[in-house]
Amino acid sequence: MGDALLELKLPRSREEIAALQRERKRRAVENARRSGLWKGKLDHIRLDRLDDPEEWRKIPLLDKDMLRALSPEQFYRDFCIAPRNEIAEYWRSGGATGKPLFYPRTFADIHYAMVGFRRTYECMDCKPGDQAHLSFPLGIHPAGHMWARAGELSGLGMIWAGAGAACPSNIQIELMQMLKPTVWMGMSSYGLHLANLAEQRGIDLAGGPVERILCTAEPLSDAKRAKLARHWGAKVYDAFGMTEVTMMGAESERAEGFHIWTDLAFIEVLDPKTGAPAPEGAEGTLVVTPLFTNHATPFLRWNTGDIVRYREHGDYDGPFSVFPLIKHAHRTAGFFKIRGININHAEFEDFMFADSAVGDFKAELIASGGLDQLRLSVEFRRGVDAASAAASVERQTKMKFEVTPTIVVLEAGTLAREFESSVKAPRFVDARQ
Repeated sequence: MGDALLELKLPRSREEIAALQRERKRRAVENARRSGLWKGKLDHIRLDRLDDPEEWRKIPLLDKDMLRALSPEQFYRDFCIAPRNEIAEYWRSGGATGKPLFYPRTFADIHYAMVGFRRTYECMDCKPGDQAHLSFPLGIHPAGHMWARAGELSGLGMIWAGAGAACPSNIQIELMQMLKPTVWMGMSSYGLHLANLAEQRGIDLAGGPVERILCTAEPLSDAKRAKLARHWGAKVYDAFGMTEVTMMGAESERAEGFHIWTDLAFIEVLDPKTGAPAPEGAEGTLVVTPLFTNHATPFLRWNTGDIVRYREHGDYDGPFSVFPLIKHAHRTAGFFKIRGININHAEFEDFMFADSAVGDFKAELIASGGLDQLRLSVEFRRGVDAASAAASVERQTKMKFEVTPTIVVLEAGTLAREFESSVKAPRFVDARQ
């Protein structure tokens, strides 16, 4: 595995981070030069001048389409650099579109990746004695099993429930009733799914023992965060990671953005048109270079496609204030186009979840009489007059989005059963075909 593994502790200053970046950026380029995919593309890069932004930007960007253009044989032969006897496991790339990639991770990679996962618990101020019910998928996508192992290493008791497809949601609720975890971890959509199912069964999650919720992988708007917090009676935290690196950032209690572990990953926020650094606070494309998890996959200047805003400092003054902040702009969300009107999925989800009468919903684009129509299937919370609530949703949708929906009122629990097999609830469906 090469050099002795380092025990990475939380840095105490920006100067300490800069010194580490200086050393590890050089190592990252040296690793990449061993890869056939990078052959001839880095010969002109001066290793002694990588701290010069102009020199660093001579390194070409790498994106997922470039890797997906390779056959599996080419990917492992031409891009990856670790011998088989150093491979500990494989991580499935994230995302819902395109051909998935399966990244080899060496034993050294796992050692350093675990640092990032453990820090999320520190950001949430979890302590030994906390018990965490984990509802992330367990398998070749790494988040679930890495967080479970990181929790145990951090002194937390872990309930390895997995997602609903592996452990049915009714069983998960019964486990929580029995074992009384103080932390729940899972996709935000699945957290709402469990809350709706619990309400259908007359179980008050908000009055239960869960104090903190940890989510990742989905946009978490203010409305969605507030709904989760209200239904669970818990503080909601978000975390940010990618299979190309590791879990690389998390929120503090201020929830003002992700504190990015810049000792584990060198980040850039670039103007999408010019490629120059975006000014602080302006939107830009996030580009990442892993500094330690690059023993098998030598990513350099990885274009994530995420649109973010960068801040050097926030209001939080705890130990993680040594790291800068990024906040997603959520501009890559999908949308429906109905008779010339664009309806952004994330904006519409916020609109629906801001209505306290709404328990859950599904939006479908359907064809009716030769015209596109928006059909909203809605479950209303217990004690709500469904007829008047449906009329209000119809009226408010027309006012905000200039589209009059067809409202279908569903019995509580209907969508929970429909979403059961999906970790991320399919709330937006184009059903015109």
